[in-house]
Parts: sequence; structure tokens; C-alpha cells
Amino acid sequence: RINLGGTNVAFEALKSKEIDLYLDYTGTVYVSLLKNEPISDMQRVYDEGKAGLAPLSITMLPQYAFNNTYALAVRPDFAAAHNLETISDLRAVASDMNIGTTFEFKNRPDGLNGMTQAYGLSFANALGIDSSSRYIAINNDEVQAIDAFMTDGLLKKFNLKVLEDDRHYFPPYFATPLLRTDAAEKHPEVIAVLNELGPYLTNQVAQDLNYKVDEEQQDPAKVAREFLKSEGLLHKLK
Repeated sequence: RINLGGTNVAFEALKSKEIDLYLDYTGTVYVSLLKNEPISDMQRVYDEGKAGLAPLSITMLPQYAFNNTYALAVRPDFAAAHNLETISDLRAVASDMNIGTTFEFKNRPDGLNGMTQAYGLSFANALGIDSSSRYIAINNDEVQAIDAFMTDGLLKKFNLKVLEDDRHYFPPYFATPLLRTDAAEKHPEVIAVLNELGPYLTNQVAQDLNYKVDEEQQDPAKVAREFLKSEGLLHKLK
């Protein structure tokens, strides 16, 4: 199923057996699903996330190579004008800035509110702008900062500058397949394929694939198939 919705919708669908598996992120599991405070320890986030899902009869497979963590992005000219390199640097100018974020980032505990508290930031306005619209908004200077994922292809398209998370606020968000334990036990061949795919999907590869879909408007299934073919993985899915 495609366009199922965000994490909460997909996770509920998994628990209710509407779907067998979906791809989530370690930090999302740890913070949003298991209600822990954000931490930056990659291994602890994975280990405790996996252990926390086990009683729900959900299996977390080994994490993939790409870390789709949250980031704050600004236009290069804005960064140059205000000497912005880190999120902490925003403290000097945040009160005169509009920030545009997805509604999920505004509402999740490790999102906007937590970040502004951790960094001592107070923005003039915080606008909920979903999907690619926030990239258009920052390009038009309607907002001066947006939330992003490190693998967003639109970061490349709009040539945005990602500010360093110098306080290591955002937890690691390594991609990890979640599947019902009964499905995992019934189809071990699926686990083998998913585990083999993981090392190939680096941050750069994920961003390039996203760029082909978001900017070049290529069909996602076609992009995925061509990638698997180029890496010699396609035959293993048959």
C-alpha cells in the first residue's frame, strides 16, 4: 500500500495486521512510538527500540546505512549574511525569522518544540507547511528556515545549506524495516533480501534516488528497479 500516511498511521496498520511490513526509522521508534526522551547514542537507540517492539510481536531488522535524521536548512545567501553554520547560530536572528516545518515535525516530541527548547530559540512565526511546499516557501523567502531530512532530494535541487546540529539534539534516524513477527517467521526469505539491501542505501544514494523522483519526476518504482539492477540485486527479489 502506498500513501498510507505518517508513522502513527503505518504503525497502527502494522499492529492491526492491515500490512505486513513498512520502513521506519530508529529514532522514530525510540522517541515517537516508545515514548523515550531523544538521545544520540546510535546503538542504544537501535537496541532499546528493537527490545521495546518485541512484546508487540513486531520485529525490527538491522538498520540500513542511511541516517535520515532531521535537519534545519536555510538558503546559502541567508546563511552568509548572518554567519550561520550551526543551529546555535540561529539564536542571534531567530526572533526575526519565520520557520516552515511539516505538521508532523511541529507535533512530535523530538520535533520543533523540543529543538527550540534545547537550543534556546524563539522564532517570529512557525508555519506548518507540508511536503515540497516548504521548499518553495523558503525559495520565495516566505520562510527563512525549514525542517528537512538529510536524504531529501530537494536539498540538492534548491541548493540549501544544512546547519550543523552542534548540540546533537536530533536522535539517529537510520532506516529499519519493521515487520510483524509472524510474517517474519513465515517468510525468512524476505528478511534475507531486506538485510542484503541495507548496506547499499547510503545517505548519498538515498538523496540521489529521491532527487530523481522529486525533481526529475521519474516513477518511483522505475527508479527503485533501476537502482536494484545497477547493484546486481534485482535477481535476488525473484
